[in-house]
Amino acid sequence: MIARVAEILTPEALDFLTKLHERFAATRDELLAARVEDRAAAAAGGGLDFLAETADIREGDWRVAEAPEALRDRRVEITGPATPAKMAINALNSGAKVWLADLEDASTPHWFNVVDAQVNLRDAARGTLSHTSPEGKEYRLRTDAPLAVVVVRPRGWHMAERHIEIDGAPAVGALVDFGLHFFHNAKVLAEAGQGPFYYLPKMESRLEARLWNDVFTFAEQEIGIPHGTVRATMLIETIPAAFQMEEMLYELREHASGLNAGRWDYLFSIIKYFRDAGERFVLPDRASIVMTAPFMRAYTELLVSTCHRRGAFAMGGMAAFIPNRRDPEVTEAAIAKVRADKTREANDGFDGSWVAHPDLVPICREVFDAVLGDKPNQLDSLRDDVRVTAEQLLDIASADGDATEAGLRANLYVAVAYTAVWLSGNGAVAIHNLMEDAATAEISRSQVWQQVRNHTVLADTGNTVTPELVETLLGEEVERLRGEVDPAAFAAHYAPAARLVRQLCLDDEYVDFLTTPAYELVD
Repeated sequence: MIARVAEILTPEALDFLTKLHERFAATRDELLAARVEDRAAAAAGGGLDFLAETADIREGDWRVAEAPEALRDRRVEITGPATPAKMAINALNSGAKVWLADLEDASTPHWFNVVDAQVNLRDAARGTLSHTSPEGKEYRLRTDAPLAVVVVRPRGWHMAERHIEIDGAPAVGALVDFGLHFFHNAKVLAEAGQGPFYYLPKMESRLEARLWNDVFTFAEQEIGIPHGTVRATMLIETIPAAFQMEEMLYELREHASGLNAGRWDYLFSIIKYFRDAGERFVLPDRASIVMTAPFMRAYTELLVSTCHRRGAFAMGGMAAFIPNRRDPEVTEAAIAKVRADKTREANDGFDGSWVAHPDLVPICREVFDAVLGDKPNQLDSLRDDVRVTAEQLLDIASADGDATEAGLRANLYVAVAYTAVWLSGNGAVAIHNLMEDAATAEISRSQVWQQVRNHTVLADTGNTVTPELVETLLGEEVERLRGEVDPAAFAAHYAPAARLVRQLCLDDEYVDFLTTPAYELVD
């Protein structure tokens, strides 16, 4: 079913994957087990703190490797999946400095997607990527302006790849995504000075960063490119990582490029990490949590300060608002919100930021151009004024807003709608003029679980969140979706998504990642 699968799953490529698993899969398993123990200890203690045993790293005089020329200007990065080819071409042609080719939250691990993304990335590395639509429309890489530099985001350490077995066990999704891309493209990209470059998601500790560093070192030696050719930007999108971002840069320093503030996964992580630690960790409605909330400001200011002190790039988060070319009012509102968001980031010292739609690239570029001028970045903005404490990072009560029935309904609607689209094979979808991916679905279903366990009282109705209330509202939102989609699509994807969301929200045992049980429903 995948026309060019033989170009990707060559015997040599599979041998390379096997070597990666023989050396690193067991360590990955140990680190995932350590996550469980660390979370339980933090929840029982009601908090986290900076590591006493790594104070010498935080106080030491060291810097990450100097950025290669291709990554020195990252003022606009566009994110999106690497399949289908049309979307990949549009991203490369968008005028952004970087394309985050997402094999993780904006994609799904359907086998076609896994392989087709690698085919498209292989063609992109060689400048041959093209696509002709069924209607005959041709998509080609532009030649009148630079293409975006490709930075690939593999899956997180937790995901399996069940379509490939190694020694009788499902392969590690992260090693499959990285390994196939690196094996086929590392030499080509290195010779062109274009990589290979990666974004690393979902990490929770410095030891997980160390594992990636070991993987890169081995891969460089195995393929025969110079040590340090690989550069990686880490997403600080979990609450434990916020307390170890300096140590994570240190572990990856010979391959590090920067850190990114992954805001939605960060909020999801706070709920997940402290889900059984009491009411003080219950967040208000997702839509009311803005980046200017004191605990979010502490997180982003610490990230900028940490990065620039160590010579690494600080990358801003996703602008979830997207324009609607058929609705000028929606587009005008989206542009205003994106402009305000990017202006805050640029003035805070970030070196660039993310957008999810090509129409937003000029807005982000304009904002950062105004602050950067002729400079490629803001690495000279050291932010020596920043002093962030553990208490500030965990001050959830500093967020304005309430938990409301409207927010509860929105969470249930988004969780079902997104999961249904995910099951159909699409990892990124516009819902109510917001670009939703796995991170927003995760925070949505996690908030519901947390509110049920903490008997949260809804500010707009006075009702307490109970399993019965969730059942009622979920049923109503599912009926709403039934009226909005094709009956065949509802039966195939929305009905099973609703059953899964109900289970995730109401079961006593919290499931760490929505995508894990969802993967079991994928062919």
